Amino acid sequence: MYNSEPPLRAELPTSRQLLRSTVIAAVSALVLLVTVVLPSEYAIDPTGVGRALGLTQMGEIKTRLAQEAAEDAAGASVVAVLAPAAESAAAPGSASASVVPASAEPAAGWRDEISFVLRPGEGTEIKLTMQTGEKATYAWTVEGGVVNYDTHGDGGGRSISYEKGRAVPSDEGELVAVFTGNHGWFWRNRGQADVTVVLRTGGAYSDIKRVK
Repeated sequence: MYNSEPPLRAELPTSRQLLRSTVIAAVSALVLLVTVVLPSEYAIDPTGVGRALGLTQMGEIKTRLAQEAAEDAAGASVVAVLAPAAESAAAPGSASASVVPASAEPAAGWRDEISFVLRPGEGTEIKLTMQTGEKATYAWTVEGGVVNYDTHGDGGGRSISYEKGRAVPSDEGELVAVFTGNHGWFWRNRGQADVTVVLRTGGAYSDIKRVK
């Protein structure tokens, strides 16, 4: 026994209506995939909408963290060897080692200096706004341990990784922008204690900002 009257055949959707609804649903799903899912999950943004909405940046961070986690799992033994080596370079008797090469001491050529603390497992990112071909000099050091880092850039739907390192106490050099956009560094503390990162920059860039 029916609780309600069954629909008449004339009230049922036709095959053409069902096909139209299916096509609309498929197109909507494709649009969401291209403009939302791919940028936010995989940093793939063919339309540029994801970056305008801030989703591509989220995907870049997710991708970077996933890659870093995979590298950590694959090379845990390397970290175990490098970290004690960095600690041995500290002054005898110091409870928290500070590795600061002489070349990274403050000099007249530096425009900006940023210092921040990373707790165990914490990461942060600092970017320089640069035009194509501009050159920026930099030097950063870690007080109290070592960090994993990725020197990279993004802008205009493009992205690039210049250099990566694991369990590194310091780095310095020249960053040349291969395209107009944001270029800089991502650091993560994989150690068991807080570390302080000191970044000094100079050269050609219009802005410096901490992204995260």
